[in-house]
Amino acid sequence: MQPELPGRERRRLRWSGLIQYLLLQAVIAAAGVLALLQSLPGPPAQYQLTAFQLTEAGIERAVALPYFSPLRNAMNDPPRFSGKFVRPAGEASRAWSVFLPRFTNGVEVTVNDVVILDSRRDPAANRPDRNTPVIAVIPASVLRDGDNAISIRLFIWGPITGFLDRIWVGPDELLRPTYDLRTLIFVTLPVVFSSWQAILAVILGIMWVMRRHEPAYGVLAAAMAVGVGQAFLQTPMGETPFSKLNVILISSAPIESGLVLTFALLFSGWKWQRYAWIIFIPGIVLALAGLFGSQALVRALFLILAVPMVGVSLLIMAVVTARSALQRQNVASFLLGCAVTIMLTCWIVDLLSVFQMMPNRIFTARLSYSAMLVAIGAGLTWRFARALNQVDGFAGRLVTQVREAEEKLKASFAREEERARAAALARERTRLMRDLHDGLGGQLVSIVALSERGNGSAEISDAARAALKDLRLVIDSMDDIGGDLMLALGSWRERAMAQLRPHDIALDWRAVTAQGLPVYPELRPWHVIQIVRLLDEAVTNAAKHADARCITVRIETLAGANGLKRGRITVEDDGKGFEIAPDGGAAGATKAARGLRNMRNRAARCGAELQLSSCAQGTHKGTRVRLTLPHRFPDSDGAVG
Repeated sequence: MQPELPGRERRRLRWSGLIQYLLLQAVIAAAGVLALLQSLPGPPAQYQLTAFQLTEAGIERAVALPYFSPLRNAMNDPPRFSGKFVRPAGEASRAWSVFLPRFTNGVEVTVNDVVILDSRRDPAANRPDRNTPVIAVIPASVLRDGDNAISIRLFIWGPITGFLDRIWVGPDELLRPTYDLRTLIFVTLPVVFSSWQAILAVILGIMWVMRRHEPAYGVLAAAMAVGVGQAFLQTPMGETPFSKLNVILISSAPIESGLVLTFALLFSGWKWQRYAWIIFIPGIVLALAGLFGSQALVRALFLILAVPMVGVSLLIMAVVTARSALQRQNVASFLLGCAVTIMLTCWIVDLLSVFQMMPNRIFTARLSYSAMLVAIGAGLTWRFARALNQVDGFAGRLVTQVREAEEKLKASFAREEERARAAALARERTRLMRDLHDGLGGQLVSIVALSERGNGSAEISDAARAALKDLRLVIDSMDDIGGDLMLALGSWRERAMAQLRPHDIALDWRAVTAQGLPVYPELRPWHVIQIVRLLDEAVTNAAKHADARCITVRIETLAGANGLKRGRITVEDDGKGFEIAPDGGAAGATKAARGLRNMRNRAARCGAELQLSSCAQGTHKGTRVRLTLPHRFPDSDGAVG
């Protein structure tokens, strides 16, 4: 039984949260109903007129205002309300007015058989979904002290039945404040909300263009744009070139409610499905009726399609927002759910007033809807701005982290550079030690050995000169030649000529190409010393063993197929030559073979190619050593030898 406890606990918490949410929405709905049942402040009661004689459909009877007419269309023979009011004596200096707070659809007011007001001249006051009040100042020439006759004709053209609220006739200074208050609430405030909607529609449209993966912004922007079009259009009183367009936009409530419902679904995480287009069918049918039908057809279909569609959309939105608020547990979903509850309450109260189940007819659903859209748009804009702030904060933190990482990398690079410098110094020190050991060290050992054996001074002198030559070679290799190997070869040429002169051997120096060898920026001292020692070995072998009379050195630059240049140094003598073994060494001469092997190792250390050819017979006797340099020298001495 223990494993089932968490599931039960989750169900209990879910039901508990649902009950709390529903109770809160019930409280909000009850508070909304109580607020809507409250009457707005009115002018002094002594100026109110409620008793009239009504002539409707040929029947005359006494009625009391407010009055709900059963007619949906009465233009040729509208209901006529006849009554009287009294202006006390001594009021001639004060302006008197007639104030009508609410009516459906249009009125014509006559005082003492003189028409002082016709609301049909103001199309903005004839919208059935508006609560537009009207006030008219009675000309002083029309009024008289004592009894005055007043007559009101109520024009009705649907889609709902006619209605006339209580009226007041009295001093303008006493009636005007109430008129201004109602104008502020039911005329100015909707215009302000519509203006906000227009601004937010543009902002949300731009946000959707920049963030196409969030279609909720675009859907809400479209809903707001439709609402703005409805707010600023006038009710057409006749057939004009633009009357059909006005009818379509004014009756586009189903399309607007469908867009808002789509936004709510997307906002709650729902993915758009193909069958969701069914939401817009009532709006499309109503638009087609306005385009190809008459105004009377549109008004009839409005009650059948638009009003139920708005109610169904609100109910679905209430369920969707409740589910989202309970699942996500966030403030945005909770506030949206509360806003939907308020709007649904206003819509139900409006519907009850249409069916004459409320004592008055003041429509608030449209006003609450505009307020809800403005609140939603402001909330989305605030969320977008907060997301931008979060992005900016993240970018700032990222910049700080990148800067810190850069500092760490710089420190690491500095340490690595120091290590590399130390390693390079260590390698150079090792190279110098090896070069001194291999060259100068060996020569000094020979000198010591010859001195101890007491041999002739000539051999000691030769060994000392060889040591001095090797020391000069090591020192010369340390010079900065800027990658130009020709400078090092120039010094070597002088030493080679001095070496060959006692043997009466000529040195023929030939630069085949004008530049000699290409410049190698990566050339290092140990590259130079390996190449020079290899050339020394080649010249020494020719002087000692070849019985040559001339040694030719050719220097040239080769252009490869890939466009990379390579240098080549060729040392060739006209001596007696020797036989080359299959392994590339000298056949039958162990010491010579070891020397040739050293030459190959030195070439390999530099990444160069060494080619050796020799001929002991014929007219082309002699030996040729050809060293082909790489197009780029290696960075480290990886060869052994």
